[in-house]
Amino acid sequence: MSRQATRNLHVPLPDALYRRLRVEAKRLHCPATVLARTAIDRWLAEKKRLAVHRAIQAYAQEAAGSAEALDDELEAASVEHLLEAEHKAAKGRGR
Repeated sequence: MSRQATRNLHVPLPDALYRRLRVEAKRLHCPATVLARTAIDRWLAEKKRLAVHRAIQAYAQEAAGSAEALDDELEAASVEHLLEAEHKAAKGRGR
């Protein structure tokens, strides 16, 4: 099994935040370092997700109304998918 390289990072925390982290770690029976690492990882993932969202949004605004925005085959497939999903949902409700 390969070991992933790790680096240490010294992060001074305000006393109140440090205490909250320790309380939560104790409650979860988990090392505080694991909680901190998880929180940082999730925060970075969320920042990346938002950046991708903004890039897609900017592209959509830029392409709106252009030939790039109009794809007849994709639109037809989307409508077909929505109608099929609606049919399945109605079937599930006993109609």
